[in-house]
Amino acid sequence: MEKRKILITGASKGLGLAIAQKLSDEFTLILHASKKENFKTVIPGSHILCADFSDNEQLDNFCKQLKKEHSDSLYAVINNAGVTFDKSLIYQPEREIDAMLNVNLKAPIMICKTALKIFNLNKRGIIINISSCVGETGNAFQSVYAATKAGLVALSKSLAQEVSALNQEHHIRVLSVSPGFIETDMTAAIPQSEKEKYLKMIPANRFGKAEDIAEAIAFLLSEKASYINGTNIHINGGLI
Repeated sequence: MEKRKILITGASKGLGLAIAQKLSDEFTLILHASKKENFKTVIPGSHILCADFSDNEQLDNFCKQLKKEHSDSLYAVINNAGVTFDKSLIYQPEREIDAMLNVNLKAPIMICKTALKIFNLNKRGIIINISSCVGETGNAFQSVYAATKAGLVALSKSLAQEVSALNQEHHIRVLSVSPGFIETDMTAAIPQSEKEKYLKMIPANRFGKAEDIAEAIAFLLSEKASYINGTNIHINGGLI
């Protein structure tokens, strides 16, 4: 029996790679990165689809290729790809604003659109959009990034309602996950003094690991999580 397929965007490192490694035994993986050479770790049997999501034409071609090549058994989409350029909005170049809006929000929207067309044919599917704790709390010098992540939460909740309104017989779920401070390349750039400040705000007394998120994603994709829908799951160690 052919394994079900799962698309993971931003899968060459960090959270995306950890999620891919966790799911590789159970699913056939469709892995995205902006370019093929970003993949330092190759997962056997996986399909590679590359696109720079800040480029509208590449995003459009990515969605067309996804639908053309993987409609047969696409089971889930995990919109994980994201970029951030941390600085005061006063000094933020428009090209950085556009990049964050396109990669973090427009790309997931367009991929959700494509996935839902496929899921409507298959009558089932799961979308998990990776948001962030800053989408709820806000964070100085991450105003645009935080806005895009808040948008993913609203998108997920709205699509879950929309899917049900269109056809209550379909088994399609849409939700979001908001990690806290996870040890990845993105958080490695945070100054040590800032890390110590955030650590004091986490009751778990540690930063999260990519594997913490991967374990949760694996559960949310399972039948055991079939009643979890249209909501945002916080995985943040109790961040206050």
